[in-house]
Amino acid sequence: MTRPLLFTPLRIRGVALRNRIMISPMATYSATEGVVNDFHLAHHGRFALGGAGVVIAEATAVTREGRITNGDTGLWDDGQIAPWRRIADLHRAHGVVTGIQLGHSGRKGSMQRPWEGNGPLTEENTAAGAEVWQPVGPTEDPIDAGYLTPRKLTIADLGTLKDDWVAAVGRARAAGFDWLELHNAHGYLIHQFLSPLSNTRDDGYGGDFEGRVRFPLELAAAVREAWPADLPMSVRISAVDNDAGGWQIADSVEYARRLKRIDVDMVCTSSGGLRGSATNARIRRSYGFHVPYAAEVRREAEIATIAVGLILDPHHAEQILQEGSADIIAIGREALVNPSWPQMAEVALGRPMVEALDGWPVQYAWWLKVRERILAQVRADLERGAAE
Repeated sequence: MTRPLLFTPLRIRGVALRNRIMISPMATYSATEGVVNDFHLAHHGRFALGGAGVVIAEATAVTREGRITNGDTGLWDDGQIAPWRRIADLHRAHGVVTGIQLGHSGRKGSMQRPWEGNGPLTEENTAAGAEVWQPVGPTEDPIDAGYLTPRKLTIADLGTLKDDWVAAVGRARAAGFDWLELHNAHGYLIHQFLSPLSNTRDDGYGGDFEGRVRFPLELAAAVREAWPADLPMSVRISAVDNDAGGWQIADSVEYARRLKRIDVDMVCTSSGGLRGSATNARIRRSYGFHVPYAAEVRREAEIATIAVGLILDPHHAEQILQEGSADIIAIGREALVNPSWPQMAEVALGRPMVEALDGWPVQYAWWLKVRERILAQVRADLERGAAE
């Protein structure tokens, strides 16, 4: 049988992926002062054992004020490096390429965790120990009524932020990560600069398309230069704002062309989030609802793409790759339900279970192989009994 493209190895710069499955960065809002803990180690242990080609750790703040919630992970301090290194080492020990996503909340900072309401912090939150801080943004416009008014970033602030990002990149490498993703999506700071709905600055960093992409591209170039040349770098974008007056797919194509010129390797195409949560309720969801964006950016900008968005079925994932719509399939919340999705996908796409188990941790595989033999015997006995 022909090997599925989903399980064909892929090499990007000096990094080899055993398959084309990525576990998306998924914030867990469970750190203390940006420091990851045993929960994060256990959380990533499930993915490390699950057989993916690459796992991208959650959105991680490059400054303390760049957190979304009090529980965000960080890399703004050297003391945060060693705890992250445990996770990177865990990934690598199980054959997984290990990555991290760096971002900044911008005006979407100082918010509740999702299970607290995902809105502005309340007196009840602060009484329970939550800290409120001053968010920042391209302008002084808040996300919506009732949210904190951000402090408008000055041009000097933008220079400082580039330095903060570069410093966080150095810490990410010191922690042992081999893949870097820059968060430009879901209404956070860089998306706020890109969108005409949120960036109405009247200086060289706002207004028209050229002004709005200026800081994001300067930042991406600084990050690419700071990140080792032999390691991959991707950028996650919201391909559209889902608003007639907002960022459109044509903008994403042109932005991707420019990212490619500064040696960004891949673009992950999500959408929405500018005026709400990262998973904007105004989006009409269906299976693979972001895939057309990945396909158009890949085709028109001639850059590799990562497809994401309700890709649940392995046959669908394989079809996306076979059609040339993307180069990697990113699995997000489904991996929380089934961290073994990559391993089970291989079986679903035709590899016999006893062969697929060669890729599982030996501590599991030996028993599962015995289990397969037992079940085969049970089935044979049942068939024999039915025939008699």
